[in-house]
Amino acid sequence: MASEKYYLGVDVGSVSTDLALLDSFGNLVEKVYLRTRGKPVEVLKEGLKFLEDKYPGLEIDGVGTTGSGRALAGVVLGADVVKNEISAHAVAASRIIPDVKTVLEIGGQDSKIIIIRDGIPVDFAMNSVCAAGTGSFLDQQAARLEIPIEDFGNYALKARTPVRIAGRCSVFAESDMIHKQQLGYGLPEIIAGLCEAMVRNYLNNVGKGKEIEPPVVFQGGVAANVGIKAAFEKELGCKVHVPEYYDVMGAIGAGILAREYILENKKKTNFKGFEITDFAFKTSSFECDGCPNHCEIVNIYENEKLIARWGYQCARWEAV
Repeated sequence: MASEKYYLGVDVGSVSTDLALLDSFGNLVEKVYLRTRGKPVEVLKEGLKFLEDKYPGLEIDGVGTTGSGRALAGVVLGADVVKNEISAHAVAASRIIPDVKTVLEIGGQDSKIIIIRDGIPVDFAMNSVCAAGTGSFLDQQAARLEIPIEDFGNYALKARTPVRIAGRCSVFAESDMIHKQQLGYGLPEIIAGLCEAMVRNYLNNVGKGKEIEPPVVFQGGVAANVGIKAAFEKELGCKVHVPEYYDVMGAIGAGILAREYILENKKKTNFKGFEITDFAFKTSSFECDGCPNHCEIVNIYENEKLIARWGYQCARWEAV
């Protein structure tokens, strides 16, 4: 594999850390989906180790990072581009369906909508405040009902008449589900009702005021739930496309953006190499008392050497 060009996209989120290895044409060669477990650097090194072991001699010509932990991942890896989730998901969706106009993305702890016109993101909205309508809430309910999360959506498709569930708040939704169970409603009807409630909540909050037009692409971990997909199609009145690699679209987008940057600028990658799996990384933080802002400063160390610092609003704590 050493003679070919490969690009790496990394999406570090609160729930999962995803890696996408792309070939010279930007096609997915390998994906790695790992639980972040509150240890983004360790899990990132674990993903790199997997790729190194599976593809001996692999050379990376460009690296892109995205997700809530994109800055940290960018410093650790030596990324060539560090992009927000909106850009990464929009690029990946456009790669799958070039004329896509709406991207629905629901992850483990947040959700977003991206409006695309002529291949360019023109509007978006995000929700990271309420757990209702996210993957973590679905996981909780599946565990409570003792149903494998993989089968959750299939139950919804078996429902004859979905029960109306209050979906604006995760606490109310769970209480309402329990109440409906006590009234004797079947699980398929309750789960279908929950899926529809989650979709209503998403469209009324994240999608409020947005011009949702087809083609519509649904991505993120929750896109695996066929019950949610069916509820979106029912509510929107159009087909909803779920990409084959729906769960790592952010990483794919980051990889594509890295490839474009390297090729357009004829740059050599800043990637530090797979040997970083042997490096010792650690972080520390403190609150600056130099002014009323009280900035929370984060230090990143590589083998005891300070390599990055952020959180400051002035030049006082700029890294070396």
